[in-house]
Amino acid sequence: MIKKILIANRGEIAVRIARACTEMGIKSVAIYADADRHALHVKKADEAYSLGPDPVAGYLNAHRIVNLAVATGCDALHPGYGFLSENPELAEICQRRNIRFIGPDANVIRHMGDKIMARQSMIKAGIPVTPGSEGSLRDLNEAVEYAAKIGYPVMLKATSGGGGRGIRQCKNEADLKRNFDRVVSEATKAFGSADVFIEKCVVNPRHIEVQILADHHGNVIHLFERDCSIQRRHQKLIEIAPSPQLNEEQRKYIGKLAVRAAKKVSYRNAGTVEFLLDTENNFYFMEMNTRLQVEHCVSEGITGIDIVQEQIRIANDLPLRYKQRDVKRRGYAMEFRINAEDPKNDFLPSYGRITRYFAPGGPGVRTDSAIYTGYEIPPYYDSMCAKLIVWALTWDDLLDRAARALHDMGVYGVKTTIPYHLEILKSLEFRQGKFDTSFVESHPGLVNYSVRRREHDIAAAVAVAIAAHMGS
Repeated sequence: MIKKILIANRGEIAVRIARACTEMGIKSVAIYADADRHALHVKKADEAYSLGPDPVAGYLNAHRIVNLAVATGCDALHPGYGFLSENPELAEICQRRNIRFIGPDANVIRHMGDKIMARQSMIKAGIPVTPGSEGSLRDLNEAVEYAAKIGYPVMLKATSGGGGRGIRQCKNEADLKRNFDRVVSEATKAFGSADVFIEKCVVNPRHIEVQILADHHGNVIHLFERDCSIQRRHQKLIEIAPSPQLNEEQRKYIGKLAVRAAKKVSYRNAGTVEFLLDTENNFYFMEMNTRLQVEHCVSEGITGIDIVQEQIRIANDLPLRYKQRDVKRRGYAMEFRINAEDPKNDFLPSYGRITRYFAPGGPGVRTDSAIYTGYEIPPYYDSMCAKLIVWALTWDDLLDRAARALHDMGVYGVKTTIPYHLEILKSLEFRQGKFDTSFVESHPGLVNYSVRRREHDIAAAVAVAIAAHMGS
């Protein structure tokens, strides 16, 4: 059985994994660059080791990380999300060094990370995909030919892409010609491959994904779906489980599709199958994330299943503790990504020292964060500094509780997306559960209003504090 895990990540997800290890009686080992020397995950793990001065290179050095796992007596490695979490080489090195990789097999990671191979597998499994090129495009001329066949708008995508990078919507041939070289360049820089493909663009879809768990004994289950339609520039802002936009028939259908997809590629461990839902209620396979997702918390919220602990159990070759009939859905959960960004300045990252931090509490409120009062947010990483997860029995109760929790949450010293989330919650379309991936772009006024409201609230609080001081 696994006794010691190296966490090949940083930030809130490393803290999350360390907590799961503690509950399971497993020792945890953190790694950190010098910029993260005082990070919370370093404090929470049982042991912590430096990767050196470079803020990024250490987290991306698979050989060094696995060597460290061996040297510190670890028998398993958890990659978290981002960094090397979907890098097949890391899984292969772990296998060679007799370190259990807490994730799927390297061949599955490689297969599903290639968008063309993934599409072909889904087609063979009878899962609907959007019309597009059969393989990577040879050149711009072939892209123009395919676009003429399937019709505009189209999406140009990096074959090895993910995370919203290496993707461009093209509304006409001029757009396609202008963006082709850009996408190739982005793909090469971000993923080390210049391969791109083209597919029909589903206009203003809803982004629905399904959490799955699969063990080494042939058991595959889903933990229902998440609605990730509220996003900006292909980056998710708010995630909801279950989707308030699906009926029970759709929910059962998409869950079965996700399980079928996982079985088709012999998937093991936790993963996510992502779909687009068009305006005529047709589902299309988009991609499969072969790792733990940022938004796994909302699936935990409605099912009560600790996904990270299940990942570790699966890596231990233990069978799933649940059959599909055992997985019950209760209430609604919503996750807000608290990003250190300035909504007033085109969401520019806002790095610096957290002068004060207050985490919200109360029934149904959970905060996964990597910050604390006095913590210095470094400028080298993703701007997400915390996640606020709220649960309630009904959709209306969830909206009210979420607003209260956001108002209770205080992050001072840097700008955050908290006021922007509060304004989204006030939107009538959002409250009615009627939104798609175009929501943020189609509501530009939310930014200005949220900033003005937050500044007004802060000014009022300061005035009250001054008045109280003068009175004393």
